[in-house]
Amino acid sequence: MIKAINQTWMLIMLKFKAKALCTIFLLFLIVHFQVKAHTAVQLKPAIQHATIYKAVDDISQYWVSEKLDGIRGYWNGKQLLTRQGNIIHSPKWFTQNWPTNVMDGELWIARDQFQPTLSCVRKIKIDDNCWREVHFMIFDLPEHNGTFTERIKAMKELIGKTISAHLIMIKQFKLKNTNQLDNILSNITENQGEGLMLHRDSAYYHVGRTVNIMKLKMHQDAEATVIGYIGGKGKYQGMLGSLKVKTATGITFNIGSGFSDDERANPPAIGSIITYKYNGKTQADIPRFARFYRIRNSE
Repeated sequence: MIKAINQTWMLIMLKFKAKALCTIFLLFLIVHFQVKAHTAVQLKPAIQHATIYKAVDDISQYWVSEKLDGIRGYWNGKQLLTRQGNIIHSPKWFTQNWPTNVMDGELWIARDQFQPTLSCVRKIKIDDNCWREVHFMIFDLPEHNGTFTERIKAMKELIGKTISAHLIMIKQFKLKNTNQLDNILSNITENQGEGLMLHRDSAYYHVGRTVNIMKLKMHQDAEATVIGYIGGKGKYQGMLGSLKVKTATGITFNIGSGFSDDERANPPAIGSIITYKYNGKTQADIPRFARFYRIRNSE
């Protein structure tokens, strides 16, 4: 009798252990694939980054293009990613017929339309209406082994054989002297453009920051963290007057211009990082004529 009870008990324990092991194994598989998927999504694309413009001896050695104020995008041949490696949830029709070539570019609506572009691109629930206004403006081919001049030719060929109203190549052009550069920059800035990009014609695609690509703007810009508010006066009574901000180097100052009425009523949150424009600095390293530009895009 006791032997039979012991045998029954052992069978129960064996079944329990088997179920427990199966449960643990299934949990392991779930966690493993979740971590694997998360890692795949978060893998940053290997892209290159520009430096600030410095005067060059021969401007004819550079291709020039407009610097678009949009969202950096990376087409890996199958899907669009942000520069941080996050998936961009675009409509299927948006990327229909796109080539399998890896493409680097900017998701862009129009000049002075950064916020609408950001709002559209960041939505997880796809808004077809706003995406109809967006274009992927390509400016490079990361996996092409040629010089930038050769990559321009390859981009033109890609665009020429791709049937898509939303895939466009940014216009690249050459200049003879820096006077032309200054005139074009002034014209673009006066028409709400952000600036210009200069890309050395003989440069190969270089992952990371490179002096072969330079960005040129009429103003300087930088980032700072919001650490406080100063109330408004007069027509801005009860709204934001100025932001108190702190730079990465510890400099604190106030920014009181550049805000829309809506931004004054709903200012950037404490702790958020903003981008501001300025024109030079004082001897105390405080930005001159600092004005709010936008909340930084963390994507």
